[in-house]
Amino acid sequence: MSRKGWLLFAALGVIWGVPYLFIKIAVGGLTPASVVFWRCAIAALILLPIAIARGQLRALLPHWKALLAFTAAEIAVPWFLLTSAEQRLSSSLAGLLIAGVPLVAALLGWATGGERLGPRRIVGLGIGLAGVAALVGLDLSADDAWALIQMAIVVIGYAVGPFILNRQLKGVPGLAVMAVSLALSALVYAPAGIIQHPAQLPDADVIVAVLVLAVLCTAVALTTFNALIAEVGPVRGPVITYINPAVAVILGVVVLGEPFTAGIGLGFALVLAGSVLATQRAADKKNPTPDPAADAEAQPVASRK
Repeated sequence: MSRKGWLLFAALGVIWGVPYLFIKIAVGGLTPASVVFWRCAIAALILLPIAIARGQLRALLPHWKALLAFTAAEIAVPWFLLTSAEQRLSSSLAGLLIAGVPLVAALLGWATGGERLGPRRIVGLGIGLAGVAALVGLDLSADDAWALIQMAIVVIGYAVGPFILNRQLKGVPGLAVMAVSLALSALVYAPAGIIQHPAQLPDADVIVAVLVLAVLCTAVALTTFNALIAEVGPVRGPVITYINPAVAVILGVVVLGEPFTAGIGLGFALVLAGSVLATQRAADKKNPTPDPAADAEAQPVASRK
């Protein structure tokens, strides 16, 4: 990989590892609906003019049903639930639970007939699920059950989104998809987000957190991801998924003083190892199997975030 590729890879590893930290800060002064509204609205104001200037919006019209499904699965529902869950969970734990997305994606690929699960991938799924069990069993109490359910829905949504991109929005400009999805999500959360907004301006750290989520973790992240895919291709680019949880844990422990528990240590190791094994494919020279996950990742997915 070129030097530029490594720089883009490192930058995106940090960018998509920090949302959990800033979500945790943002919900200290705003409701989840307000956080999601401002994040989507600001990012849409940045990306939508670019998509319009490039004349990309017209290509979305025949695919409006798939666009709505993607918006719900990848942004509107998971961003709200993730933000709500972080009112109870630590940012590092939330980041690690999101690391289970490749496991769900592997199962989804198998269930829809697009993937085969060999022995190595089955072992990987088992290891990954053991890691999630370690996180849940060692770090969550009965009072956190609703937050855990919310995170489970988030993980499923993040796994379903790329499949919609690959199977129903393939060939549609990725920037346009994300810009319109963000705008639609902002419209959905505008009533609640505005009504629930505090009468006085939130503290400076809350405002900064929302701006970072919108500008860096969404708008800049999508631009960087597109550049990364162009530089290293759709197969190597998605490996960034395995870096984000480590960044989330480090930031949570160092910046917010969150505890580094036995559950986090054991769960991180198992989920990471399981995800790597579960998403690997055995080479088949005679009949190469298409890689829908890699194709989907060639289009930007904001929420990996």
